[in-house]
Amino acid sequence: MNKIHELKILPKWYEDVIYRRKKFELRKADRNFKVGDKLLLREFKNGEYTGRKCYVKITYIYKGDGNYGLAEGYWILGIEEWWDKENKE
Repeated sequence: MNKIHELKILPKWYEDVIYRRKKFELRKADRNFKVGDKLLLREFKNGEYTGRKCYVKITYIYKGDGNYGLAEGYWILGIEEWWDKENKE
């Protein structure tokens, strides 16, 4: 069963995601992310949520192992826009 993970995102990265310039998330591997899971990205500024949010789907996961410049314990999540009738607002 795919999960929806709710995550904070800074405004400069949020803008790039919603305008499809950024198609990945670099995240600490502190959750059990899986391909097919959804992310609810909530814009976070000055210690509070702004009210803006978007949904994306994980399409790929690169798990850092200390090689190729990505430390162990960090993952790069390939993402794409995700919408359905239940999350359009």
